[in-house]
Amino acid sequence: MFNVRVYGILINEQQQVLVSDEKIRGGFYTKFPGGGLEFGEGTRDCLKREFMEEMNLDVTIGSHIYTTDFFQMSAFNPEHQIISIYYFAHAREQIKVPLRSEPFDFDEDQLRIYEQKKEIETFRFINWESFDEKAVTLPIDKVVANLVKNNFDKF
Repeated sequence: MFNVRVYGILINEQQQVLVSDEKIRGGFYTKFPGGGLEFGEGTRDCLKREFMEEMNLDVTIGSHIYTTDFFQMSAFNPEHQIISIYYFAHAREQIKVPLRSEPFDFDEDQLRIYEQKKEIETFRFINWESFDEKAVTLPIDKVVANLVKNNFDKF
């Protein structure tokens, strides 16, 4: 079974990269914003929907960065192969959700939600100087972080 994921690399005017810190079923993950492709949806529409659902943020989708070109088993289901597609994303408005300065800085309301849903997330920006593959958790995200960091002027 294939699981197609679509993620956005959003870099603000201060050259900071947006990441999502998530607690999912007891695990802690720092990743790029995005999520799963739904049946009948294109990849760019998926990413726009994910930004709206997760951050109430209207974005335009820019150029394609990368599509997974190696086998990656899902961290959550060993019967699924992950295919991730990455694009640059550009905010069309101010970010409305609270931005955190520290990883996994969940508030009490979020922790209560976690008890029911077993998933919560917060968002923060990472300064360009501190951004590299170590800033993210998932293997495909690490590949993309390196691509973006080492080739930003070529995109």
